[in-house]
Formats: sequence, C-alpha cells, structure tokens
Amino acid sequence: MSTNAPTPEQIQALIERGPDGPIVMVNLLKYSGKAHYPAGKPEAGENLSGREAYRRYGAAVTPILAKVGAAIVYGGEQKLAIIGGAGEDWDEVVLVRYPSRQIFLGMAMSAEYQAIAYHREAALERSALLCTTEGLTP
Repeated sequence: MSTNAPTPEQIQALIERGPDGPIVMVNLLKYSGKAHYPAGKPEAGENLSGREAYRRYGAAVTPILAKVGAAIVYGGEQKLAIIGGAGEDWDEVVLVRYPSRQIFLGMAMSAEYQAIAYHREAALERSALLCTTEGLTP
C-alpha cells in the first residue's frame, strides 16, 4: 500500500471516531521531482513533475468535490517551518471542506474518484491528511 493513502486502520478510525458535522481535511503535500505514473497509464510516457501531476489531479477532483458539496477553501505554498524539524518541509498545504466525514468517505471510495486518484499517487513523494472539525472552538 502507498504511504500516500490511508491504511485500513486509519479509515476504520475515521468511520468510528471521526468528528460529526462538517470537516476540513488538511492536506500536507511534498511533490516528487518527477511524477511516477504506473505503466499502462497514458501519462506514463510523459515527463511530468510531481507538481504538474498534482495539478492534473486538482483539475479532475474539483468537479467531483462540487458534486458532493465539498470545496477547496485554501491552498498555498509552504515557505518556512517556524516550529518543527526537517520532516516538516512541505511544498503545499490544501484545505478541503466536506459537509461530513461520511461524504468524504463516500467520495474517496467512489469509482469516479478512484479513476482519477492515480494522478495524486504519481505526484507525491509524501503527504499527510489531517481530519479537523470546521471552524474554531471557543
């Protein structure tokens, strides 16, 4: 299994103990210098960077997000890690709001999403995905 995909245990934890209500998924992204498409994919012969492959993923996933009522609420390049070590060097941070964890899980497991997820896998050297509640708590 890829290190850029959740384990079955992580999925089960989200199902059983994930927050109720709207969520924001925090994506920490470190791009590969060169995209690693699997043999047999049309892009395998192209000389794409990880960032370029992720842009293809972004273009393909945006309409899927809209169909389920989700949306990208923030995206930006990391410039410095003020607290943390060398493992905290990410290229980009992307926040995606979903109406619920159930909506997120349904989308992530859908055939439509699975058909385009290979762009994300090809793009990333490593990533982290953090499930948060929406908004600030007092």
